[in-house]
Amino acid sequence: MESADDVDRWLAAKAKILSTETLRKIHSVLKRSIARAQARDKVKRNVVMLCEIPKGQEGRPSKSLTLDQAASVLKAAEGAILYAYVVVSLLIGARTEELRALTWAHVDLDGQPDADPPLPPSIMVWRSVRVGGDTKTEKSRRTLAIPRLCVDALRGHRKRQVLAREKAGDLWQENDLVFASEHGTELDAANVRRAFQVILKRTDLNEDEWTPREMRHSFVSLLSDPGMALENISRLVGHKGTMVTEKVYRKQLRPVLLDGAEAMDTIFPIEVKGA
Repeated sequence: MESADDVDRWLAAKAKILSTETLRKIHSVLKRSIARAQARDKVKRNVVMLCEIPKGQEGRPSKSLTLDQAASVLKAAEGAILYAYVVVSLLIGARTEELRALTWAHVDLDGQPDADPPLPPSIMVWRSVRVGGDTKTEKSRRTLAIPRLCVDALRGHRKRQVLAREKAGDLWQENDLVFASEHGTELDAANVRRAFQVILKRTDLNEDEWTPREMRHSFVSLLSDPGMALENISRLVGHKGTMVTEKVYRKQLRPVLLDGAEAMDTIFPIEVKGA
């Protein structure tokens, strides 16, 4: 790209298939890259600074499962490889990149019932598969109590993972991941999406219209419906403030850590089958 016109044409072509936000990120990367080349006398000027960011494609709006739909997804997931993933995603609202990086070292399925006050089973959402392993924001680093259904699902999942490790033998790569491939390696987004679509085929939902991230959106809606404070929901999902929670999804640690699990135990008072 030798001129601003070249950049404009290239961005215009990308605008036909990419969102405005993605175009903004591409524009920023190009600008910084050329600025570095300019500092080393590789180019004379940064033509990207002369270019506007075109309007891209509208992103597909996210939606939320109703309570009946969420229950049907949980039922359909019973016996599936990612059953525990679906349960945890829907009942604690973690991001898919957070769950794919979750390790057993950050999962406490027993808690400390004899402590004063008692500490419930919990998950430490401290990592993600993002570059560097950091969570999306500083407030995304959080510890959450987990509902009884999550505890039971994760216990069953851990037993099945032990069998998978034995079956894989020398092919198993120990990464301590809670949700891993048949060889212990990290799942990618496509793995999760395909497995989720298989589960949705067992329901009345159209598998092409739903993605794993919408279980997080559903978590927010399910907690909002009975009237949980928006501030508490915002902390549970790791948002910087309530604006994103309210716009997109519809004291300190301890009350938040407990509230989400207690609410989900009330919403889904069901026994795990086939876990």
